[in-house]
Amino acid sequence: MSTAQTWVADFAAREPGLAGADVPWLAAMRRRAIDRFAAEGWPTPKIESWRHTSLATLEQQAFLPANEVDAAALAQEVRKGEPGHWLVFVDGKYKPELSDIGVLPAGAQIGTLLQALVDSPDEVQDGFGTESLGSSTAALNLALASDGAVIRLARGVVLEQPVHLLFITASAQAASFSRNLISADTGSQATIVEHYVGQGSSATLTNTVTRAKLAADARITHVKLQQESEQAFHLGALDVEQGKSSVFNSHSMSFGARLARHEIATTFNGQRCETLLNGLYYVDGRRHVDHHTVIGHAQPHGVSREYYRGILTDMARGVFGGRILVSPGADGTDAVQRSDSLLLSRMAKADARPELEIYADDVKCAHGATVGQIDENSLFYLRARGLDEVHARNILTYAFAAQALERIELPSLRQRVAHAIRALLPGGTSLGELA
Repeated sequence: MSTAQTWVADFAAREPGLAGADVPWLAAMRRRAIDRFAAEGWPTPKIESWRHTSLATLEQQAFLPANEVDAAALAQEVRKGEPGHWLVFVDGKYKPELSDIGVLPAGAQIGTLLQALVDSPDEVQDGFGTESLGSSTAALNLALASDGAVIRLARGVVLEQPVHLLFITASAQAASFSRNLISADTGSQATIVEHYVGQGSSATLTNTVTRAKLAADARITHVKLQQESEQAFHLGALDVEQGKSSVFNSHSMSFGARLARHEIATTFNGQRCETLLNGLYYVDGRRHVDHHTVIGHAQPHGVSREYYRGILTDMARGVFGGRILVSPGADGTDAVQRSDSLLLSRMAKADARPELEIYADDVKCAHGATVGQIDENSLFYLRARGLDEVHARNILTYAFAAQALERIELPSLRQRVAHAIRALLPGGTSLGELA
């Protein structure tokens, strides 16, 4: 499918069988969403926020309907017996036989979008979003979203174990569209993991949107681990609304896909909100990773911390575009934004554009970006203590990544991500022994 009109035709064929096709508000919104995508098409570098990322190669790909492919072995490999509440989706469809939601405390609900649109469509509407939000890729997701996870936490509910949302792309040349909704009432807490993996070597498309609403004093940690195949295209968006004194922590770990774009946005709708946006990516070959973030300090005394790190080798490219917007009246804002990129080859390229847009006076804001190679003084220090150059470089590269890993609080998740990045870095076996 190479043009917007092809996707419009695909929508027309799928529309009667889409989730919530008989829900009036959703059916109307889907049609407005596909009309928007038809008018705008895929984002192009002419759009400022997409200046360094082109989807021209994606437009040339042909995607096919998903087949019934056995993904049980891959699901079991990813899970590795790790405890938690597991929902598994294969090519965008929920697979109950591979899932294990487990026992939930009173007031916690974990299910699928497909079922929620049958049981309580009016409740879904509150957090579903509209066709005008995000880029045209998000509008296409809204039009074609077939399923996803719906997580609702009542007042004061605390989930002791993480919720794992495992998305497997199994069919060759498949395109999947998932939409996840998270609602956290006052004082609730949870850790939610989105894990994207693929099997096979053909080009695939994952277009995913996650929307979260946090009430006062809620605390949500969100971990996204992207490990799809080297020919995959991944377009993801995370959109968060925070109530008074809520805390939202995001960890975006991007280690796969031919092209990956992660859009992350949070808005402080109450005073004294806190957020941490933490990211780590590794790209090799000719792969491309783009993180685009927006933090909206709309109320006073908000605190935000934003740290993104990239490791690039071969002819790979990494992009970071971050915007912190401090609205009028958002006095007492405390914001820090930083992007650091480590180049392991002369042909690798990193683009960073941190931005501060401030309309309040009493604020404390800082931003910065670095792009460079391994520090020669650090390399000399390790070699002077008996390490050969290769081993010393490997240790310094892992140490660069470890600063992002250390911000993941839950040990089991930190170890999972550490294992994933060590498997990619040079000297991974020895790094594992060192860690």
